[in-house]
Amino acid sequence: MKLSFEYGHGMMEANLPDNTDVFIPGETVPDPAYIPEDQLVDKTLESLRNPIGMEPLTKLAKKGSKVTIIFPDRVKGGEQPTAHRKVSIKLILQELYSVGVEKEDILLICSNGLHRKNTEKEIRGVLGDELFNEFWHTHQIMNHDSEDYDHLVDLGVTGRGDPVIMNKYVFDSDVAILIGHTQGNPYGGYSGGYKHCSTGITHWRSIASHHVPHVMHRSDFVPVSGHSMMRTKFDEIGQHMEERMGKKFFCCDAVLDTRSRQIEINSGYAKEMQPKSWATADKRTYVPFADKKYDVLIFGMPQFFHYGDGMGTNPIMFMQALSAQVIRFKRIMSENCVIICSSVCNGYFHDELWPYLREMYELFQKDGMNTLPDMNRLGEYFATNEEYIRKYRYTNAFHPFHGFSMISCGHIAEKNTSAIYIVGAQEPGYARGMGLKTRATFEEALEDAKNKFVGQKPNILALPMTFKLASVHLTMKNEIYQG
Repeated sequence: MKLSFEYGHGMMEANLPDNTDVFIPGETVPDPAYIPEDQLVDKTLESLRNPIGMEPLTKLAKKGSKVTIIFPDRVKGGEQPTAHRKVSIKLILQELYSVGVEKEDILLICSNGLHRKNTEKEIRGVLGDELFNEFWHTHQIMNHDSEDYDHLVDLGVTGRGDPVIMNKYVFDSDVAILIGHTQGNPYGGYSGGYKHCSTGITHWRSIASHHVPHVMHRSDFVPVSGHSMMRTKFDEIGQHMEERMGKKFFCCDAVLDTRSRQIEINSGYAKEMQPKSWATADKRTYVPFADKKYDVLIFGMPQFFHYGDGMGTNPIMFMQALSAQVIRFKRIMSENCVIICSSVCNGYFHDELWPYLREMYELFQKDGMNTLPDMNRLGEYFATNEEYIRKYRYTNAFHPFHGFSMISCGHIAEKNTSAIYIVGAQEPGYARGMGLKTRATFEEALEDAKNKFVGQKPNILALPMTFKLASVHLTMKNEIYQG
């Protein structure tokens, strides 16, 4: 059969055996029904007025209350006119205004965490023109700055000893509202809930307690689940924030489908709300698809996705992307599974977004660096590099410690596969420098894999659009995921 896979800014064709299975999120197995657009306002308002485990906003806020509304950056959720951020924030404002909260007492904070600060254009995209125009010009929309020590507060450590340093605007507010998206995520199962605050409004030292090898290379991290050590740490950090703030976060989370449309909306106390959101999200995300284990996974990598332009060409970033698929699909992979992935792999690091990754890549090529975890000892060196920090703060670059989350994740692909082939690389040395095999075409890579790893009759799963649509976590047909 002939299939097309993402490749740079276009597509690459592959001629695959006729018995190849194909999975496309939301199509091969349909998502649960999403809320019709004409019902979104009513459903969101119903959720806001009937929160789980806490009072509604009209009881929590009053005239004079200082309110922070924390919303995810462009990496999370959709940007369509009916996107959850756009619908929910407008209704939240109506509820706040109805009890006398004044506009000047409201601050909207983009929870970019160690991601790059969103630009003015990107903020407009995620919030929409109406909200942007209402709050931007009065300086009431801001990106979280994890290096702005005048506006961070140190809350000590959790019972496990993990440091908790958080945004001071949120800490000082009377009401803190988290706008979340419950959508499949390889880091801890789902976005939203306590994952939102524990990663989005904290500091690299907090994130270094969970986005590191000793957490990410545990057996409970792969395959993805909602009960990994990482997820437990998210919850502990979020609850520690609440304890020290003396208030609960008011969450408004939407369970999203493949195209980021709202399936269900839940509001309230994260500790009680998360399980309900996850129960619905499990039906869309943990898909019982496979009746056999697969020996070969085939997909393509665009140049621009998820974290930005260059993710599919920067060798460290595309290792993370490869590993994310292993985390999601491990349940259906055979023990000797091979990945075949197209990437232009042209040496484009996009140094403006990731000013430190070229240095990391070059360090990995020498000085006794054998596997990616060997890089972890350099985490603090990069995280405290003043020039890289300045670029994070002032030029919309990713924070340097973010690279160590990518490196920690990147090792998972090597750890859980027999081989990884990159096809179509324009500068294949970059892929080989990450321990990957290179071939010119899908067909050549598959033939080599048959001869060396998987035999002449492998079970093959093709995954077109795997980076263009919100992915799922595939399971065996007889495996009921207990989230």
